[in-house]
Amino acid sequence: MATVKATETEETQKADAPKKRAKRQIMEGRVFIKASFNNTIITVADLQGNVVAWSSSSKAGFKGSRKSTPYAAQIAADALVKDCVDRFGFKSVRVQVKGPGPGRESALRALETAGLRVLSIQDVTGIPHNGCRDPKKRRI
Repeated sequence: MATVKATETEETQKADAPKKRAKRQIMEGRVFIKASFNNTIITVADLQGNVVAWSSSSKAGFKGSRKSTPYAAQIAADALVKDCVDRFGFKSVRVQVKGPGPGRESALRALETAGLRVLSIQDVTGIPHNGCRDPKKRRI
């Protein structure tokens, strides 16, 4: 009888243990860089568009006006690439850059120096089709 109780407790312990998830292997993906004047946000997705990981200058630990520097964007991109390569095995990416911020070039450079193969770079910054109305003329 003692052996029966021992096996029952072993079975319940095995059932309570969390199941290990299979490690996803993603060889190619997309990187979206949004460089505003205040921050740089970098997102990594697979080819279907599912977001896998993201980082930003503020997530890298920069605050205030230091978030908008090229160095902050470089640090954020480095951390993101190391994470993605370790967790998912990324080898090559296609990059889409949006916005006029100072972090766009340095984030791109960080992707290449970290070991990712950049297949294409596309600028998807919005262009105003006539834009906002001009302020009225000053009368002095």
